[in-house]
Amino acid sequence: MTASASSPGEGPARRAQADPLAALRTPDDPPWDVYLTGTVFLDIIFTGLDSAPVRGTESWARGMGSSPGGIANMATALARLGLRTSLAAAFGDDHYGDYCWDALAQGEGIDLTPSRTVPCWHSPVTVSMAYDGERTMVSHGHEPPPEEPAPDCPPRARAAITSLTPGKSAPWIAQAAARGARVFADVGWDDTGAWDLAGLTDLAHCEAFLPNAAEAMNYTRTDCPRTAAHALTEHVPVAVVTLGAEGAYAVDRRTGETADVPAIAVEALDPTGAGDVFVAGFVTGSLAGWPLADRLAFAGLTAALSVQEFGGSLSAPGWSEISAWWRKVQSVDTQDPAALRRYAFLADLVPDEVARPWPLRRAVPTIGFRRPA
Repeated sequence: MTASASSPGEGPARRAQADPLAALRTPDDPPWDVYLTGTVFLDIIFTGLDSAPVRGTESWARGMGSSPGGIANMATALARLGLRTSLAAAFGDDHYGDYCWDALAQGEGIDLTPSRTVPCWHSPVTVSMAYDGERTMVSHGHEPPPEEPAPDCPPRARAAITSLTPGKSAPWIAQAAARGARVFADVGWDDTGAWDLAGLTDLAHCEAFLPNAAEAMNYTRTDCPRTAAHALTEHVPVAVVTLGAEGAYAVDRRTGETADVPAIAVEALDPTGAGDVFVAGFVTGSLAGWPLADRLAFAGLTAALSVQEFGGSLSAPGWSEISAWWRKVQSVDTQDPAALRRYAFLADLVPDEVARPWPLRRAVPTIGFRRPA
């Protein structure tokens, strides 16, 4: 099955009209569906490179885009799927910081009440170069001042998303879990080479853990990612292992469910942020109470749609893109019926008519175009 559905364009974004949690909402709900915290980068992405840059030469890219990055990737993906999202982050006291704040608060409807602008601190920047379905990144930034931590007491939310750091604990994770938040976590590469699950102390507060195949096998000392997923459920109720071009595999210890969903074939323009979009899709399905296989399929679909646009945050799909994709694949005569059945759950989620009342903001080559007089 292939993925291809996008409608580039700029314009004032409004919150997604589809609400995957509509049937579950009550007056006693927390004010937010998802809370997360982290670092916001300005991402500058070059695409259309024929190869990796060669030392001592100059390379020209056929495409370029700028957008908020870092934790903004995840926050935007969640908001575009209709989840009420609250973000705590430090923003630079510069034009880059102003642009990122506006893009997230005004463009995506993300709550930035727990966030703050740090005086005389410049925004972290990442330059990403995409080629051959891969990417190379160069980043620069400084840690925000020590008096600028994440809030000691996070706001009430249905869920929280975090990235675990080996050997470090974040007190807000335990606090969020104690207040009823379902915690979803991924993890970065362990540069120490220890790969010790005991060092991921906050995993004890998590409902789901979403490493990639290499990370999962290293942490569990196994040579098969599916075996690794089962081993991880000794430490966390739900283990999701992403398998790259092979898709993803998941195990839910509580229900006994397993799911093995292949990836959707797609011609990728820029893979920046695809992993964050995958997590956002899985969290959305989890909060909506979908079966494990549907959650995994939806996460893979949203990630596949995202890599067809520039940038991490502003490439995330909304429900109009998901709806357009679902309608398109059903119209292909040669489509595999079994593949269609895997995504049949979308029929009850997407609108009957493809409507585009709000063009999604996309990454653009430059920031701060002067408005016509």
